[in-house]
Amino acid sequence: MAWATAVMLASLVVLALVGPLVWGSAADRPDPSAVLQGPTAAHPFGTDNLGRDVLARVLTATRPSLLLALAAVLLGATAGILLGASTAVLGRRARRLTAGLINLLLAFPALLVAMFLAVVFGAGAVGAMLALAAAGVPGFARLTQTLAAGVAGTDHLAAARVLGLRRHRLLWRHVLPNIAEPLLLSTTTAAGTALVALSGLSFLGLGVQPPGYDWGQLLNQGLDRVYAEPLPALAPGLAILYAALTFQLLGEVLAGSAARRTPAPRTPAPTTAPSGPAEDGLVLQVEDLHVELPTPDGVIRAVRGVGLALRPGEIVGLVGESGSGKSLTALAIADLLPYNARVSRRTLRLLGADLAGLTPKERDRHLATGLAVIFQNPASALNPSLRIATQLTETVRAHRGASRAQAASEAADALRRVALAPALLRSRPHQLSGGQRQRVMIASGLMVRPGLIIADEPTTALDVTVQRQITHLLSEIRRDTRAAILFISHDVALVGEFCDRVLVMYAGTVVEALPADRLADGARHPYTRALVASVPDLTADRDRPLPTVEGAPPDPLAPAPGCPFEPRCPRRRDHCAEQTPPLENLDADHRVACWYPVPVAADPETVTAS
Repeated sequence: MAWATAVMLASLVVLALVGPLVWGSAADRPDPSAVLQGPTAAHPFGTDNLGRDVLARVLTATRPSLLLALAAVLLGATAGILLGASTAVLGRRARRLTAGLINLLLAFPALLVAMFLAVVFGAGAVGAMLALAAAGVPGFARLTQTLAAGVAGTDHLAAARVLGLRRHRLLWRHVLPNIAEPLLLSTTTAAGTALVALSGLSFLGLGVQPPGYDWGQLLNQGLDRVYAEPLPALAPGLAILYAALTFQLLGEVLAGSAARRTPAPRTPAPTTAPSGPAEDGLVLQVEDLHVELPTPDGVIRAVRGVGLALRPGEIVGLVGESGSGKSLTALAIADLLPYNARVSRRTLRLLGADLAGLTPKERDRHLATGLAVIFQNPASALNPSLRIATQLTETVRAHRGASRAQAASEAADALRRVALAPALLRSRPHQLSGGQRQRVMIASGLMVRPGLIIADEPTTALDVTVQRQITHLLSEIRRDTRAAILFISHDVALVGEFCDRVLVMYAGTVVEALPADRLADGARHPYTRALVASVPDLTADRDRPLPTVEGAPPDPLAPAPGCPFEPRCPRRRDHCAEQTPPLENLDADHRVACWYPVPVAADPETVTAS
């Protein structure tokens, strides 16, 4: 489609440029001896009432037809986009008046408005072009208003307002750049519609006037004898169809290229991939998990060789800095990665079932009923247009065939289990507080009685009191249901207190795995010790800056050889930059990936930069 569209568009451009130069004289030369002739070798599409060649006139009319249509679209789009985008930067009263004006303008059909304004402005090329531009303003304004509404509530626009930027700078620098792509696609598609509408106005005698002509006027002239000689009417009609189809296809191609920014589609692991040996009694068994994200700049190896295992009733913490691969590991387990991500693993078993050996339908059902995911932001994870009852019951009705009454009863029980009143089933997410929404997310996961709960930073956006309530709730659920919990967080203190075991991730790999009660004093990896040391306590010296992990994580597009933490490690040596350390056992419960682990007796502050 892209190549065909490029050829069609190039042909229109060539005709518009060279048409009047090559065929202009033949199009305007009358021939009294060839008046109203049918198709001949000299005139393939016949002649008009003055003996002028119809084909030459159609080719010559390419330039005025396209220029008038494009001018109408550009004027209408510019005015409509500015009108609609202004609703994101105006005050409350002006915004309401502008929105009301847009709604009022949309109440009138665009074609009728164009015909009325063409009469008001006066019949002619300029009047038709201005009328069509004015008729297109409401549609562009409504589209832009809708797109700008998504930008109006962003933090970066609020920050720009606080900085005191004027409204025109807010519009040009913060609103329009974020909505430019869909507007460009809509403008391209609208060009084809404008061409047809402009030809229609000329056909009705409201557009281009003699001695000038465009495709619409030529169509009107040929229609008088369509039953005797159809080709003189068919030629301008085909030209209109060809040009309109070109602009429509151009919009489709641009939209398709915008939707395929990343070069490669997702390549799922083959169903016949060999798996490692199963270990009895495990809820989750993952070995050698890799996740790659193709980008225009290269492939990001976000997760590299991660392995983990969870037993029933066990809470395992996954901790690390932002960008270390924690959430991508969880999403890979739940098969919720972006479509372009490439996933590979040696073993992935959930509740004893090898996911690589299941059909896609069986895998989806097993994941839907075997695990639950609690996301960091329940406000975006819950559908704002549906009641809580609908969102809690749809899973059990879809996967367990429960009746409406049975599902409603189980939803009420799930809300009671998370200390919420069943009356909230009639509410929508925006009517709940942040803590209530998070509890609803947990209740939704409990509806399928999962064996594994993945909690992806479920307490990050909550205050300390609600955080404590959520962690206590998860502990009670673990005790009552024996479900395993994978708890993802960057809060080292919370993970050390709440979890049974802790996995520390850095740059997409697990660098240390140890019991949670050893995290504060028994961590051996320099990165883990640095994370622990960066947690403030009541005894910290307020006159000294808080300890931090100096430096930045490695570039995911160009990882250096050796230990990924080597550039930031105070214990680094030459060997660290040459070879990546494996994750080796220090004892039965403690593993570390470091060539020179920190001695147990070392002070954590010695592994952080001052």
